[in-house]
Amino acid sequence: MAEHERQHVRVAVIGSGFGGLGAAVRLRREGVTDFVVLERAGAVGGTWRDNTYPGCTCDVPSHLYSFSFAPNPEWPRTFSGQSAIRGYLEHIVDTFRLRPHLRLNCEVTALRWDADELRWEVATADGPGWTADVVVSATGALSDPSVPDVPGIDGFPGKVFHSARWDHDYDLRGKRVAVIGTGASAIQIVPAIQPDVRRLTLFQRTPPWVLPRSDRRITAAEQWLHAKVPATAALRRGTVWGIRELQVGLFTKWPDRLRLVESTARSHLRKAVKDPALRARLTPDYRIGCKRILLSNDYYPALTRPNVDVVASGLAAVRGSTLVAADGTEAEADAIVFGTGFHVTDLPIADRITGVEGTTLAEEWKDGMAALRGASAAGFPNFLTVVGPNTGLGNSSMILIIEAQLNYLADFLRQLDTLGGRAALDARPSAVRAWNRRVQQRMERTVWSTGCSSWYLDANGRNTTLWPGTTSEFRKETRRLDLAEYQIMRLPGARRAPAAAKEATR
Repeated sequence: MAEHERQHVRVAVIGSGFGGLGAAVRLRREGVTDFVVLERAGAVGGTWRDNTYPGCTCDVPSHLYSFSFAPNPEWPRTFSGQSAIRGYLEHIVDTFRLRPHLRLNCEVTALRWDADELRWEVATADGPGWTADVVVSATGALSDPSVPDVPGIDGFPGKVFHSARWDHDYDLRGKRVAVIGTGASAIQIVPAIQPDVRRLTLFQRTPPWVLPRSDRRITAAEQWLHAKVPATAALRRGTVWGIRELQVGLFTKWPDRLRLVESTARSHLRKAVKDPALRARLTPDYRIGCKRILLSNDYYPALTRPNVDVVASGLAAVRGSTLVAADGTEAEADAIVFGTGFHVTDLPIADRITGVEGTTLAEEWKDGMAALRGASAAGFPNFLTVVGPNTGLGNSSMILIIEAQLNYLADFLRQLDTLGGRAALDARPSAVRAWNRRVQQRMERTVWSTGCSSWYLDANGRNTTLWPGTTSEFRKETRRLDLAEYQIMRLPGARRAPAAAKEATR
């Protein structure tokens, strides 16, 4: 790409889900208007745009699953569905006048650090691309589906798709359908399609812990009250947040005390499933919380229906229209739905980002993801990740983490401005190591380290996904950028940094 063909911006944001749109709003609030939001799809929404499978809903209460700066008094249910959340994100775009900054159908194909100019070169699939002083990656952990490479799947004569790429043109009615996986998507899909399919076979490697879902319609009177008296909505949000904040210690410090929660889950299973053999197949043998806890009132009842079979084993091979489980069980199917999650610990975009040393972020992370305060990777200056390594939550709203990281982003930009001239901040490797050593030490006593296999763990068995503390703690850790944790980079011959900055680099 010739230099004159590129457009330059102060900040390039990648992705338009909660993280990307939140970053855009924060940039405008900080007075930064020279930015673009690059989105590979034709509309905003991230995971809530992509996941349109039957029964798709959120497992975090609505009033907590929204930005604190943009409360929504019109949530229809205590746990909102995909369409309501997608509508909320579109509302954010219009309310905060973000559309002029959006570049839809603009997939980022490569990011390369230009050491001579101290900026990023951003290549896109549909044009000459951009250059940016700062890049904010908000692609999210739940953006690229993970589909297992099952022997023989290419020879399957029926329909195959992932839950995040639902084929609405394919009619499942009267079909023999195999659902692979028993995670958050599968337990919503199964009861939604069970009444319509001829036969449903669920392939389950590991049974999940399932708790009752306290969902109900939010009345018109409640909505009116929240709109007229915003303090009531804030109180509702604060109460939900406080309860979940108090529960964190069970997951991070005293996992043995979760046995009481297990008894609630067992009672929930026992009431819905009377068949002892089926109940045994659906009973987990690991501490609750080690894997993601799921919420549903209709999952267990759906599994007891005459047209449903539960195979307590994963899918091992496909022979024509016959599906073979690891334990040898066979089932015939006309369609296969993979509810097998996403690339969480091996973010696909990492292959496209080339840093100071000429290596990609994926190469730097080959032994596990690591970023300072979940945002900055060493060797990738002026590059920040929203929802980065060890920023996930096991029992609360990711929006709280996103807003904390936006505070960090805002201070990052302020610190850059104080340096004067063209400058960049690169996380010190020692600071990244020290931060991740603290995180992993805290992880040792959590429920996520009690021995089960989950998507929280990377290929080396390290939990590089979750934050082992409260959202309050994370907000405190990311409130301000510590300049001493960064190397200051300048162009040759640029004027010297202010005294405070020079002191920080010693």
